[in-house]
Amino acid sequence: MIKKILVSQPKPTSDKSPYYDIANDLGVELVFRPFIKVEGLTAKEFRQQKINLLDHTAVVFTSRHAIDNYFTLAKEMRVTIPEDMKYFCVTEQIALYIQKYVQYRKRKIFFGTTGKMPDLLPQMVKHKTEKYLVPQSDVHNNSIAELLQSKKLSFTECVMYRTVSNDFSPEEVKSFDYDMMVFFSPTGIKSLLKNFPGFEQGDIKIGVFGPATAKEATDNGLRLDLEAPTKEFPSMTGALRNFLEKNK
Repeated sequence: MIKKILVSQPKPTSDKSPYYDIANDLGVELVFRPFIKVEGLTAKEFRQQKINLLDHTAVVFTSRHAIDNYFTLAKEMRVTIPEDMKYFCVTEQIALYIQKYVQYRKRKIFFGTTGKMPDLLPQMVKHKTEKYLVPQSDVHNNSIAELLQSKKLSFTECVMYRTVSNDFSPEEVKSFDYDMMVFFSPTGIKSLLKNFPGFEQGDIKIGVFGPATAKEATDNGLRLDLEAPTKEFPSMTGALRNFLEKNK
């Protein structure tokens, strides 16, 4: 019987989250507890990449973490970001977040609608002469670089933040009594095994989102009870609801 589920993500900010509907409709307790956290590089670490922020005329932001760490590093390094710096963001939500640091001006902030880089690319091509800086996590693939190269854009990728294990306190370890756990990244699986050496799955159900997370779990001998996305269930909430209804 699945009664208590650990979701390895931050608690939803909206009351309308499908997770809350699942809890209410199916009588399960959902605990939101990220297994990973993002931390920014120090100015000293960033300088080792030998990248000058002011050599660039535009910045590409794929997340709020990128925005936070870009402006934090600029402040730490006493770099004044010029007012005419242009910002290209994969979504409007990310674009609006820039207001935390600079005045929002439409003529210098551009955004896509789908959250995917190919959707933002046409706007970047319209500004072909810009020198783009692309802040990234320490774990990233070459997909953005390949896209920008295909359009012969001038750009520099740099690492500004990293994903690390969000360690459990001794109290949390003692009260670890979940019937199911849901993971969204390979780092989350690594964090589970770091926090619980010799972890034995037993009857605990494990759900994963994405092929990389699934591979990390199975490589470490874990049994997968739920995998998403699928054609039928593109979201984890849809897949989870279906799984719980079948396993009532």
